[in-house]
Amino acid sequence: MSVARDLRVLLRFGNFRRLLALRLLSQGADGVYQVALATYVVFSPEKQTSAAAIASAMAVLLLPYSLVGPFAGVLLDRWERRQVFLYGSLLRALLAAATAVLILSPTPDWLFYVSALCVTAVNRFILSGLSAALPRVVDEERLVMANSLSPTAGTLAATVGGGLAFVVRLLVSDSDAAVVLVGAALYLCAALASLRMSRDLLGPDQELVRPGLRAAISGTARDLVAGVRHVAAPPRREAAWALGAMTLMRFCYGALLVMLLMLCRYTFSTTTDDGLALLGLALAISGAGFFAAAVLTPWAAQRLGPGRWIVVCAATAAVLEPALGLPFATVPMLAAAFVLGLTTQGAKIATDTIVQSSVEDGYRGRVFSLYDVLFNVAFVGAAGVAALMLPPDGRSAPLVVTVAVIYGAVAVAMARFERR
Repeated sequence: MSVARDLRVLLRFGNFRRLLALRLLSQGADGVYQVALATYVVFSPEKQTSAAAIASAMAVLLLPYSLVGPFAGVLLDRWERRQVFLYGSLLRALLAAATAVLILSPTPDWLFYVSALCVTAVNRFILSGLSAALPRVVDEERLVMANSLSPTAGTLAATVGGGLAFVVRLLVSDSDAAVVLVGAALYLCAALASLRMSRDLLGPDQELVRPGLRAAISGTARDLVAGVRHVAAPPRREAAWALGAMTLMRFCYGALLVMLLMLCRYTFSTTTDDGLALLGLALAISGAGFFAAAVLTPWAAQRLGPGRWIVVCAATAAVLEPALGLPFATVPMLAAAFVLGLTTQGAKIATDTIVQSSVEDGYRGRVFSLYDVLFNVAFVGAAGVAALMLPPDGRSAPLVVTVAVIYGAVAVAMARFERR
C-alpha cells in the first residue's frame, strides 16, 4: 500500500510521468534485446552452441557497462540529456534492426557481436542519464522516493521485456530476428517518448558545465585510482575484503550459469524449445532465491553482522552447490539455482551495506563505480574460464569442484578477517 501511495504522489508530476515512461520503454526494450541475443546464441536450432559463444555473448552484454560506465557521467554533464535519450534511442533502434538483418544473413559472428556490443554500450549512457535527470523532474522532498521507485519500475520493465522475448521465441518458430525487431520497435517508442519533454528540461545547466572534456576523462581515471587507495586503507579494510569476496562469488555465479545454459541446451532437454523453457524455469527459481535473500539478509546481517553473513553465504554455497550440482540431474540442479541466487544476492546486499557504512561519502560514488567494474568483469572472466573447462554437453565435475573450492576459500578468508 505504501509503495502504491508513493507512486500516486510521484505521478502527479507531469515531467516525472514522461521520464518514467521513457525509462519503462527503454529498459523494457533492453530486456527484449538481451534475452533475444542470449537465446539466439544458445538456443538457435541452426547453431551448435559452445561455451565460448556463451562467453562472447556475456562479454557483449556486460563489458560496456564496466568499461564505459565510469566515464558516462563525464559526457552526460556536457551533452543535453534529452538529446542523449532521443539520439541514443534512435541509434539503438537502428542497430537492433541491423542485428536482426545479421541474424537472417550468412554473416560472420564477429559482425553480429559488434552490432550487439554497440547497442549495449549506448545503454550505459541512457541508464546513467535517466538517473542524472531525475532531480530535474521531482522536488527535493520526494527525490529519495523517486530514486527508490523509478529504478525498481525499470527493472520490472526489463523483466517483463525478457518475458515477452521468451514468449515470442517459444510461440513463433525461427523467431530470433522477430524478437530483436520487437526490441527495435520499443527503442523507437522510447525515442518518441523523449520528444514529449522540452530540450532544456533535463539539463545540464550550461553555466555549471566545466570545460575540457579530455581533462575531465583523465580526471575520472585518477578519481577511480583514488577510490582504490581509499578503500584499501586500514580503517576501511573490511570494505576491501568484502569487495574481494563478492568479486570471487560473482565469478562462481558466472561459471555456474554458463554450465547451466549448456546443460539446458544439450543434457536436460531433447529440443531447443524444451531447453529454453527449462532455462526460463531455472532463472525464475534463481530469482526466487534473490527475493529470499532480500527478505532474509536484513535479519541475518543484524544478528551476525554483514561480514559474517558473507561467511555464511559462501560456506553454504561451498557445501550445497557440489552436493546438488554433481549429480547433473534436473531437479537437484534447479535446487542449486535457488541456493545460488540466495547466497549470491545475500552476499551482495551485505557487501553493499559494508561499503556504504565504511567508505566516506566523498569517495562512495567512485568506490561503487569500481564495484561495478569488478562485478561485471568477474562475471565475464568466469564465462571465459568456463568456456575452457566445459565439454560440449556441459557436464564438468572439475568446474563444480573448482567453484566449491573458491566458495570455501572465500568463507575461510572472510571468517579469519572477521575474527581479527
